Amino acid sequence: MKPLLLSLITAILLTATSLAGGPVFWELSERDEIEKGDAQGVSIAENGNITLAPAFDAIFNTGQAYVWSSVADRAENIYLGTGHEGRIYKVDASGKGSLLVDTEELDVTALAVDSKGNLYAATSPDGKVYRIGADGKSSVFFDPEDKYIWSLIFDSSDTLYAGTGDKGKIYKVDQNGKGEVLADTNETNIMALALDNRGYLIAGTEPSGLVLRVDQQGKTFALLDSPMREIHSLLSGQDGSIYALGISGAAAGERLSAGISAVSAVSAPSITVTVVDDDQSGIEVQSGSASKPSSNQSRNDTANSKSVIHRIAPDGGSEIFWNSRDMVGFGIALANDGRVLVGTGAKGRIYAIAPDRSSTLLVQSTEDQTSTLLRSGENLYATSSNLGKLFRLGKGPGQTGAYESPVRDAKFVSVWGNISWRGAGVQLQTRSGNTETPDVTWSDWSPTYSNSQGTRIASPPARFLQWRATLKDAPTVKPQLQSVRVAYLPRNIAPEVISIEVLPPGVALQEMPQQPVDPGIASSGLSPQVFGLVANIPPRKVFQKGVRSLSWRAEDLNGDDLRYQIYYRAINDQEWHLLKGDINNNYYSIDADALPDGTYFFRIVASDSPSNPQGRALTGERISEEVEIDNTPPEVRAGAPRISGNNVSVSFAVADTTTAIRKADYSIDGGEWKLIFPDDGIADSRQESYTLSINLSPGEHSIAFRCSDRNANVGTSKLTVRIPR
Repeated sequence: MKPLLLSLITAILLTATSLAGGPVFWELSERDEIEKGDAQGVSIAENGNITLAPAFDAIFNTGQAYVWSSVADRAENIYLGTGHEGRIYKVDASGKGSLLVDTEELDVTALAVDSKGNLYAATSPDGKVYRIGADGKSSVFFDPEDKYIWSLIFDSSDTLYAGTGDKGKIYKVDQNGKGEVLADTNETNIMALALDNRGYLIAGTEPSGLVLRVDQQGKTFALLDSPMREIHSLLSGQDGSIYALGISGAAAGERLSAGISAVSAVSAPSITVTVVDDDQSGIEVQSGSASKPSSNQSRNDTANSKSVIHRIAPDGGSEIFWNSRDMVGFGIALANDGRVLVGTGAKGRIYAIAPDRSSTLLVQSTEDQTSTLLRSGENLYATSSNLGKLFRLGKGPGQTGAYESPVRDAKFVSVWGNISWRGAGVQLQTRSGNTETPDVTWSDWSPTYSNSQGTRIASPPARFLQWRATLKDAPTVKPQLQSVRVAYLPRNIAPEVISIEVLPPGVALQEMPQQPVDPGIASSGLSPQVFGLVANIPPRKVFQKGVRSLSWRAEDLNGDDLRYQIYYRAINDQEWHLLKGDINNNYYSIDADALPDGTYFFRIVASDSPSNPQGRALTGERISEEVEIDNTPPEVRAGAPRISGNNVSVSFAVADTTTAIRKADYSIDGGEWKLIFPDDGIADSRQESYTLSINLSPGEHSIAFRCSDRNANVGTSKLTVRIPR
């Protein structure tokens, strides 16, 4: 078994390299792999560093499944619109919350507050806007013909704008509730509304994913045509930039499973709920690594994206500010430090995107989705769905945090070595088991490991391993985790010879010239493939009389290097005899003179000895089908010709000692060879008779006869006949 080096590295990006017969460095799929773990109370930077996350406290539980909308007034009261019971809750600055109004609608899809502190709520699927007083009394303020109202916003003059579906209209509503169509966009839904720093109305649409600027006369101008289906949320930046959160059609379908979707709302009559020890002992080390959000695809490539944040600059240019192929974004907000926050449906995680477009997993929620983000005074808040709660995002880090790594699969039951890490203020634990998902059959969490330089893992041998890091704040230490390295030694698995192919007689396999390897590479133990050198170039096929070639396919689940031995046994023998040993290639050509004629079996034995110390190597083997070795041509005897006028009849008796006759043909006077069948009509035995009957002109003629056996050996005969003139 070849020792491997595979560590879960969070800060340092490892390049995939290998050591022949030694460690192999394995690069996982970057930070995405780290984010598969569970991050409670910790943040994960783009370079993979794990630190304490900002405090994230649940301050109010609505008891509802979903919070679809939120808004704050000047008194720092927060209002939450929920579904599917259409209730609105009020949470004051102290965190005390209560039911404000039950609208008797299904969903409260948008909220807005005017300059006087009046609350306005849009509902679906009946498409009404309610005005709600401080006492909770509500009345219909605006009731257009449209079925859905997705977005609301007030301008500085307390004019209300409403984005609707399913006809894609934007309404302008005065303070008396009188509304008129400001713009008919020819889109299906107006999902988001915002005001830029010049007071222009900005709208996000579905299904074309447009960002529109709308003037007071209703003239629309497209600022952006996104490749995403839906512009779900809009945000105006302090510098005049506009941030547009777009989601794909597939992501919109995922939001349907969360309870509401513009796509489903249009198509349905109602909303649907749907260790390597350091002593060179050859123990394997497990590693993972972190890097940019995507390794093989450009940030600007949105082909497979679920969510994208576009940044529209004040000069009209745009760029992909954030891109995710795994997560659905729900809401965006601006943090105090200028970073853009996006709440997602991946464990309710909130990401912070810096001006240089680097992203940080800021915090992970206890709920499934972070549905909206909002600011109230100097505080930032997040709402969730499944269940519908209100969280406060703290300005400083929490006191403790924990990170559970993804489950690591050693492929086979393994003996664990040392665990070591780089960081400060961190303690680690491990647990192991033989099921892919940790359950009651797994071991308990181990005692805490405190020596970052390396401690022997206390968890029992198993196939799967998981580690947990605990970070604690301290006056003198800033907790952070940069890398974790786990060493293990998997059980060696014997190689397997999967198949053997016997090539037709005469087909020889000739080794192609291999690219020379620098002796320094060989002495270093590194694989030549690291340097772009191709090993085991396939052989080319050439004709060589009498040769028999074998090729085989073998595999080793440990990834070990293999060596092969070839044994042969005649059909009537009892013992195997070594034909060729210590073969690197998975093919071999047997010379015509190597074995006498006969029927043989060949046995291929594969050994993983190059990658294992003495005593640990294992073998696997397979026996071929019967192989005929026949290098003796058929014997051909021609009988006396029988002549009658111009008609000539000649008989040929053909015999072969080993294999059946395959083909026969003849030629007259050196002319074209013509096929002839045996007297019994089919060439299928070692002895065949052929009769040639032809009409010849007077004079002397030469008749040549040849036949071949199944191993392409050719026997010939020739005779001369004279036809009287």
